[in-house]
Amino acid sequence: MRPSGVVVSMSMIRTEGIEKRYGDFQALQPLDLTVEAGEVFGFLGPNGAGKTTTIRILSGVLPPTRGRLFIDGVDMAQDPVAAKQRIGFIPDRPYLYEKLTGREMLAFVGGLYGMDPGVIEAHSMELLAFHGLSDFADRLIEGYSHGMKQRLTLSAALLHTPRLLIVDEPMVGLDPRGARQIKDVFRQVAAEGRTVFLSTHSLDVAQEVCDRFAIINRGRIVAHGTYDEIRSEGRDDAKDLEEIFLRILEEERNNMPVGGS
Repeated sequence: MRPSGVVVSMSMIRTEGIEKRYGDFQALQPLDLTVEAGEVFGFLGPNGAGKTTTIRILSGVLPPTRGRLFIDGVDMAQDPVAAKQRIGFIPDRPYLYEKLTGREMLAFVGGLYGMDPGVIEAHSMELLAFHGLSDFADRLIEGYSHGMKQRLTLSAALLHTPRLLIVDEPMVGLDPRGARQIKDVFRQVAAEGRTVFLSTHSLDVAQEVCDRFAIINRGRIVAHGTYDEIRSEGRDDAKDLEEIFLRILEEERNNMPVGGS
């Protein structure tokens, strides 16, 4: 596991007992979580565990039923604009305006963040070049391949140099070169003292790039720490993160009360 890029005292994410209810259904149990600046943090769990709900709350898309959320020290409920300005968000199914060109799409996103047009243009061209999209900057997005759309989405999320990058399933449909490039971007973001909050089912990717992890199941955190810390909790013989993950889920099933859901 690689060391954290930069040690900074301010936590990038801090939640205090955030919960989410939909009627009588408790989707997210009281969650207390701290993610530091300068790290890539993996957020793992099976389908239906509460990952998407948590990500939507962290990104400011969904309000919690109760509890408090701080992004880079800013209270999301008290100052949502300032908190969201610190965030770049890549959902698992990003939406792009396909009748725009790549350059126009980035200009639109930069305008939403109130960036100076000259800064938008300069940073857009840097990002498009880095992601191999310079030759396609003035082509309509509807003609982009899936991988190109993924890289454009990442460029849009990075355009305003966010303090926190929240990413949901970033590797879907990418070829090995594209996947490697995105992993390198995550490392670079952390090395600059910023933070990546990464949700993925690709446990080999998580093990490779993440400094710490939280595993969520049935709406609550069931394991939390570095790979070595989670492995040392009675799983020393596990060969990788995937085996640890599956064991934790099995332990949870075995500990469920009779008649539990």
